Amino acid sequence: MDERTERETAMQAEVVGGQTQHGQAQAQRPEPMPQEAITHPAKLLRIASMVRELLDETRQASLDEPGRIRLRQIYERSVGELEDVLSPDLKEELASLAPPMQGVPSESEIRVAQAQLVGWLEGLFHGIQAALFAQQAAARAQFEELRRRGLPSAQAQQPEPTKPGQYL
Repeated sequence: MDERTERETAMQAEVVGGQTQHGQAQAQRPEPMPQEAITHPAKLLRIASMVRELLDETRQASLDEPGRIRLRQIYERSVGELEDVLSPDLKEELASLAPPMQGVPSESEIRVAQAQLVGWLEGLFHGIQAALFAQQAAARAQFEELRRRGLPSAQAQQPEPTKPGQYL
């Protein structure tokens, strides 16, 4: 156990019924913020690819009323599917950026909504990449720290050859 863990364990052992040994109430620590999380990354990638493709298609074609209604339905279903794979804080962020469309949307409303959703998804992907890069950098730094401290080498673990003593 490292020193920090030992101190934390000792502090937890001192607390009895919310009181320390000195009789003072222990200050409440704020609970950690919920982590942004994605439960099904493959599903997220499939939906993002589909939304991007729909955006490209709607730029190239003019849409009649039934086509706009169908795109609104696909958009709303996509947002609903995305909510299924996101943590609560990301769901809230998505809901604020992608409100449901009302009635028959115009072509420009559909394009703006899809572009906004694609932009948010790309930002989410960049955030994931940044988090992975930070984790990799932290692991590399930890490895370098271990290397700097010096791990026992294979030579140090081999027993020294015994020299014959006078009793042999």
